[in-house]
Amino acid sequence: MPHLTRRGTLCVMTKLSAGERRFVADDWTPVYLRTWRDGRLDIKVEAAHRELASCRACPRNCDVDRLADERGVCHTGRWPYVASAFAHFGEEDCLRGWNGSGTIFFSYCNLKCVFCQNWDISTRDAGQELNAEQIADQMLALQEQGCHNINFVTPEHVAPQLVEAVSVAVPGGLRVPIVYNTSAYDAAVSLELMDGLVDIYMPDFKFWEPQTALRLARAVDYPQRARKSIVEMHRQVGDLEFSPDGLACRGLLVRHLVMPGQTDESAAIFRWLSDEVSPDTYVNIMGQYRPEHRVVGSDRYSDIDRRPTRREIDVVYSAARDAGLWRFDERRI
Repeated sequence: MPHLTRRGTLCVMTKLSAGERRFVADDWTPVYLRTWRDGRLDIKVEAAHRELASCRACPRNCDVDRLADERGVCHTGRWPYVASAFAHFGEEDCLRGWNGSGTIFFSYCNLKCVFCQNWDISTRDAGQELNAEQIADQMLALQEQGCHNINFVTPEHVAPQLVEAVSVAVPGGLRVPIVYNTSAYDAAVSLELMDGLVDIYMPDFKFWEPQTALRLARAVDYPQRARKSIVEMHRQVGDLEFSPDGLACRGLLVRHLVMPGQTDESAAIFRWLSDEVSPDTYVNIMGQYRPEHRVVGSDRYSDIDRRPTRREIDVVYSAARDAGLWRFDERRI
């Protein structure tokens, strides 16, 4: 992880290995600027409207007319519910920097994780419905505060509306990277909309086994969808690149939450990432799981009604290294 200081905006990636290598892109700008200047942003807005008219924006494929405010699994109609927008200092160092990551949290979710730590947002209409202009205003306000990026949290079910918001914010002066902070339960059509708008994809690869995903998130196809989504995300943005300040500019950052009793699934995920995506994939192995939501005190989910042990976390790190991964997120002291 590069050291965080307040120097320029040149985009580099540093590989700490024998014969240190550095990849430099001295002409870096947010990808959405090129899309806008090429006249493709309006085309994306038109495609977003078509998607909303018969919604298949996520793998639930509800086919409801969200332009008419119809609602499917995600309980979200024409406009997203925004639970909060603020400078977040709890994200990865390369995102939060010294001024924070400009997070915009969207309410509801297309997964139904029984252990969700944000269940008060993901299961209800927290916050308020905001249109494209209002979301764009939030983006620009966060940039004005000095946030290093705009971080869309749980965007899977509102991807078309985010295209609309970006189309307003970019002509309005948006110039910081856009982060797409997702569960990886994304539809191909939504990722196609995001291509040319998102600089940093941050998916969370949760489960490897379909039956685990069905039991804990009500989505038996989650592992298959996550693999396809992450491959596409990497195709669009490549491995994670940093500025000399240590800020992420562009690329893929994969989060993985260590779950109690699931170290074998973690190992399978890491082998796949190394073999099928890139051994240079930047990974945040997260040890902060705690029982929440439907898990607490439940006989049905008693196997995950505890925190992961230190040994389990160590085993997961070892599995990642054994798979050939080496770029791990570490918090500075």
